[in-house]
Amino acid sequence: MPVTKTAKRALRVAKRKAAVNSIARSRLEIAVRKARKSKKAADVVSASSLADRAAKSGLIHKNRASRIKSSLAKLK
Repeated sequence: MPVTKTAKRALRVAKRKAAVNSIARSRLEIAVRKARKSKKAADVVSASSLADRAAKSGLIHKNRASRIKSSLAKLK
């Protein structure tokens, strides 16, 4: 357990960020799964957009976002 005041604050912040990142990562995975299953253009575009946003915020690496987008583009 954290002892100092700043360590306690850092733990609170880390928990909050982990919760937000978990939700965003889940949304991305669900969108990619949906796009691969339906193969609709709208689903593919929204999943690609989510991948770009996740990479921009540092949630996933930019090369992973590129791989996701590339595999989705092959579905069309």
